[in-house]
Amino acid sequence: MSWFFWALLSAIFAAATALLAKVGVAGIDPNLATAIRTTVVVLFTWAIAISLETHQGLSLIPVRSWIFLLLSGIATGLSWLCYFRALQLGPASSVAPVDKLSVVLVIFGAWIFLGERLTPLKIGGVSLIAIGAVILAFA
Repeated sequence: MSWFFWALLSAIFAAATALLAKVGVAGIDPNLATAIRTTVVVLFTWAIAISLETHQGLSLIPVRSWIFLLLSGIATGLSWLCYFRALQLGPASSVAPVDKLSVVLVIFGAWIFLGERLTPLKIGGVSLIAIGAVILAFA
């Protein structure tokens, strides 16, 4: 299956995450809600890694990969903490579009740091995403 299939599934699960989290975070501390969610993610993903026996490759992971995966994990945790707080304070239909401004940041970050191409069509698309996110956030 292609990257597009998996990216589409990711979007579907991300949408479910926002809707379920909005209900789940009501009336509780958002940091505690994030800790609960993170625990579920950790247990779920380790169960998959162990059941598929991919955990046996731990000793083969290069130091550079460890560093970047750890930094990514910290960024994920900070993102989730902020996301749950935003969901607690605002409507999911406004919070989620602002959160998706990450798409804009990724495209420009990939261009600056990873050397990915930034075509006129991509600039147009990313502009529409940014404009759409702002409109949806304040509509």
